[in-house]
Amino acid sequence: MSQTIVKDQEILADTYLTETRAILRDNFLADNRPWVVAYSGGKDSTLVLQLVYEMLLSLTPEQQKPVHIISSDTRVEAPNIEEYLQNSLMQLEQHARTSSLDLSVHLVKPEIEDSFWSLIIGKGYPPPNRWFRWCTTKLKIRPVRKVIDEITSEHGSVILLIGTRKAESSNRSRQIENRQYNSRGLNQHTEIPNALVLQPIVHWTTDEVWEYLFTHNPAPWNFDHDRMLELYRQANSGECPVITDLDTPSCGGSRFGCWTCTVVKEDKSMKGFIETGDEWMEPLYDFRLWLRDLHGQEELRNQYRRNDQPGLGPFNSEARKMILEKLLKTEQEVGKQLISNKEILHIQDIWTNEFDIMHSALRIAYKYNRKPKEVIAA
Repeated sequence: MSQTIVKDQEILADTYLTETRAILRDNFLADNRPWVVAYSGGKDSTLVLQLVYEMLLSLTPEQQKPVHIISSDTRVEAPNIEEYLQNSLMQLEQHARTSSLDLSVHLVKPEIEDSFWSLIIGKGYPPPNRWFRWCTTKLKIRPVRKVIDEITSEHGSVILLIGTRKAESSNRSRQIENRQYNSRGLNQHTEIPNALVLQPIVHWTTDEVWEYLFTHNPAPWNFDHDRMLELYRQANSGECPVITDLDTPSCGGSRFGCWTCTVVKEDKSMKGFIETGDEWMEPLYDFRLWLRDLHGQEELRNQYRRNDQPGLGPFNSEARKMILEKLLKTEQEVGKQLISNKEILHIQDIWTNEFDIMHSALRIAYKYNRKPKEVIAA
C-alpha cells in the first residue's frame, strides 16, 4: 500500500472520529431525553461506551443528564465473558460515582420463569435452533425492554445508542440503509415505541475500532482493554494481531455468546478458548454438543404439546431428569456453578405441578452436593 493511500485513510479515520464526537455531543445537548447505551463488553459496544463516557467527562455539571448503561446477563454466558463484563461494569459504576456523573448501570437478567434452565429442564422446551429460536426474546429482549420501559415511563422517551456498523456484514449494511432517519441521524426503534436509535460508529471499519481502543487504553473509567483483546485472541485460536498498518487483518469475526447456544453448528469462540489454554471449558463444549443433539430424538419428547394438542411436545419427564443430572455433573467437572439454587427450586415446582411427587430435582441436586433449600433458607 502506498504512503499516499495510507495517509488518505488516516485522514478519513480522523474525519470519522471528529464527526462521531460531534454527533454525540450535538445529540446529547439537543434535548432532555435520557440516553441508554447498550453494552455487551465486545469491541463495538466498548467503543461507543468509551466515546460517550469521554464526552460526559468533558461537559459541565449543568450539561449533564441521565445516562443508563444496560448490559445483559442471560445466566448462561460463558464464565470468562461473564466475569470480564461484571468487572468492567463495577469499575465503570465506581468511577462514574466519583466523577459525579448522572450515570446508572443495569445488568439485566431474565426472570426465573424465563431462564434457560427453567424452560429447558423445568418445562421441557427443546433446545433453540434456527427455526425455533425462543432464547433471544426470553433471555435478552424482555429483560432489556423492561428496564427501558421503566425509563420511558418516567421521562417520556429515550435515545438508545448501539454499536452497529455497516462493515459488520452486507446484510447489516442493507438493514442500516433501509431505515428512515431524521435530521439528527436518529431512527425509530422497531419494537420500543418511545425509543429513538443512534448509531454513532455506523461508518467505522473494524480496523478503526481496534485502533482507537488500542491507542486510547485504558478506558477513562480506569479499565484497560488488554483482557478484552486477549479474549478476542483466544476466541480466534490466538489469531488476533495488533494492528500496525491497514494491510493487517483484524479479529472482527469473534462472537461471544451463551455457552449453551445450540443455534450455531459450532461454537468457534469456545473452541478457540480451549485451544489457547482454557481446557477447563471442554466439558461445557461437550455438554452443548450433547444438548444440541437431543433436539431430534423424538423418543425423548412427549407426544402431545403443552396445550394438550397432539404432536411432538416438550421433553418428557425422564429426559428432563437426565439433562439436570448431566448439567450438575458438568458443573462439578468445571468447578463453576452453572445453575442457581433458585432455578433448581423453580424446576422442582414445575415438576411437582406436572408429573413429580418424589422431589426428584432436589434429590438429583443433593446427589451432586447441591442443597438449594438450605442455601435459600440461609
